[in-house]
Parts: sequence; C-alpha cells; structure tokens
Amino acid sequence: MAAFLWALLGVAAGACIAIQAPINAMLGRGLGMPVAAACVSFLSGAIILAVVMLATASFEGRGPDWRGPAVWLYFAGGALGTVYVTTAIFLTPRIGAAAVMAFAVTGQLLAGILLDRIGFLGMAVREVSVGRIAGAMLLVVGALMIRFY
Repeated sequence: MAAFLWALLGVAAGACIAIQAPINAMLGRGLGMPVAAACVSFLSGAIILAVVMLATASFEGRGPDWRGPAVWLYFAGGALGTVYVTTAIFLTPRIGAAAVMAFAVTGQLLAGILLDRIGFLGMAVREVSVGRIAGAMLLVVGALMIRFY
C-alpha cells in the first residue's frame, strides 16, 4: 500500500509540473520576458518553502545544519531548476505543454538511467537492463509521437 501511495505522490508531483508550465508561460507573456517569469516562480517558491521550513523546524524543534553541505550544493540544484523552468516557459507556447512534458520526462529518464548506472553522488548503483533500455526507447518514441503526430 505504501508503494502505491509513493507512486501516487510522484504522479501528483508530475501533474504539478505540467500545470506549472502553462501558468509560468502565461506569466512570461504578461511580463514580456520568460526569464522574469522564471525568477518570479523561483522567488514565490522560495518564500513558500521558507515558511514551510520554519514551521517544520519549529515543529521538530531543530533547524537545518547550514554548514553541513558543500558550498556548490547550495547552487547546483537551483541552477539546474532554472534551466528547466526557463526552458519550459519558453517552449510551452511554442510546442505545447504535453510535448514539453514528454521531452522533459524523456530527459529525466535517460539521465536517471545514467546516474543510476554510475552511482552519481553516492547513489546506489543500478545496472542498465534490457527492460530499462526498452522503457527508455518507448518513452522517446512516445515523446516524438506526442510532438509530431
């Protein structure tokens, strides 16, 4: 049952990303700059997360260990997120939300297979299997069909 709930949470998070793309694209059109829309998106998200973090820290009676992570970790995730959000804002009005999501999920899966294979940043190593390759190929074909057919 727990595995089903985790899968459902993943699907819900993916739906949020799909809904976010046209919202941010509309914001970008309204502001006249996709990069400005990405900035507003990250700023509003940062404010909301700060409130959630403070509430969580208060509830748990402890705060984050700001000195723990390497300095580059503070910027790397945000920089990669910036590429994704800005690209989605730029592409959504041009190729549609479904195509943007299909290509994004394809990129996520292909990168995920590689990261699993090399055990990126201490992750457990997972071998590349025929099933994983077949699934990735089906996803690539699906993304192309969503965009071009």
